[in-house]
Amino acid sequence: MNCNILTKLAFALLAATFASAGTPSHEYRVLPPVTQGNLSIFPIVGGDYVNTAQLLTLDEGVRSGFVVVAEAGSLQGLIRPGTHVPRATGAEVNRLVLVNNSDRPLLLLAGEVVTGGKQDRVIGVDRIVPPKSGPVDLSVFCVEPGRWVASSDHFGSMKSQMAQPSVRMPAMATRNQQQVWDQVASAVGGMAAAAPEASPSLRASTSYAKAMQNPDVEKRVASIAGDYDGLIRELRKVGAKGVVVAVNGRITWADVFASSDLLEKYWQKLIRSYAAESLTSVSAGGQTDQKSAQSFLDQLQGNREVTETEPGLFRRTEISGDGYKVFALTALLPKYEYTVHLVKMACSEPVRRDLHPGQIVR
Repeated sequence: MNCNILTKLAFALLAATFASAGTPSHEYRVLPPVTQGNLSIFPIVGGDYVNTAQLLTLDEGVRSGFVVVAEAGSLQGLIRPGTHVPRATGAEVNRLVLVNNSDRPLLLLAGEVVTGGKQDRVIGVDRIVPPKSGPVDLSVFCVEPGRWVASSDHFGSMKSQMAQPSVRMPAMATRNQQQVWDQVASAVGGMAAAAPEASPSLRASTSYAKAMQNPDVEKRVASIAGDYDGLIRELRKVGAKGVVVAVNGRITWADVFASSDLLEKYWQKLIRSYAAESLTSVSAGGQTDQKSAQSFLDQLQGNREVTETEPGLFRRTEISGDGYKVFALTALLPKYEYTVHLVKMACSEPVRRDLHPGQIVR
C-alpha cells in the first residue's frame, strides 16, 4: 500500500469527519474505501467511547507466559498450585484447554490460530476468560488435517495471522469440522495457485499455518496488505473501530471493536487475513461502493437470535438474517458492560446448526 494511497485515505478520512460531525456518536459510519488489487477496506467510525484497556489479548497473554494453552489432559505442571484440573483421558481434535494466570480478563476471538500440540487449531467462538482462572475448555477446530503427532508441548498464537474469513465462517457459523477442513484445503490450494514457485511444498502440506508462513505466500500477502502500520495510524487519527471488507467487488465481512485500541491490537492479524482471502479468492469481479458498505453495516437485525451467557463474564449473541449472520460479544464484567466485538458475514445460502444446551432462541 503506497504513500499515495495513504495520503488519499488521510484526506478522505478528514473530509468524512467534518462532513459527519453532527451524526450521533452511537451510530457507525462507513468511510471511503482503501483499495489494493481486488481487496477494498472500508473504515468504520462512530459508536460510543469505551475504555478497553483492562482486556488482555491472546498474543499478550502467551508472550508474557501468563496464558497457557495445552491439549486436554496435558496441563499438569502448567497451572498454579492448588488449581483443580479436570480429568481427561487424552488429546481430542476439538478440545483444548486454556489457563489464564494473569490478573486481567482475557479476550479470545474466533479465527485466532493456535499452533503446536498434536494439531494446529482455530478458535471457534469469541469469549472472555476471567483472570486467575482454572482450566477452561476451548471451542476449537483443527486447521491441520493429517497430523496427530505432537510438534511441541506448548501452543503458540501464530502472532501475525488470523484465519481468513472463509475459514473463520464454518468455525463460527456451522461449527462443522469437515467444513473447516474443506475451507483449509481450498485456501491452501488457492495459495499454491497464487504462488506457483511455492506450489510443490504447499500441496504437500495440510497445515493452514505452515501455508501462511511460506515465504512466497507471505510476500504476496504482504504486497496486498501493504503498509498496515501506516494505515492503522491513519485509521486511529479519526477513531476508526473496525472495517467492512470487500473482495472482488463483493462485500463479505465486517469486524467492529469497542475501541480503536482493540482494532489496533488486532490489526496486523486482521489485514493479513483479509489479504489472504483476496489472494485465494476465485470469484468473479464485481463493483461495490461506500453506500453498499454502509447498508451492509446498518443491517444487524435478523429473524432468528441465539444467546449464550456466562453470568458476570460475557453474553454471546448470534443473529441470522437473509443471507448474513451477525455475532456480537458483550462484556458483562464488573462495572463494564459493552459490545466488545461484532462480526457480520455474508452467507451465500442459509446457515443452520444444532443448538447446544443453555442456548436461547428468540
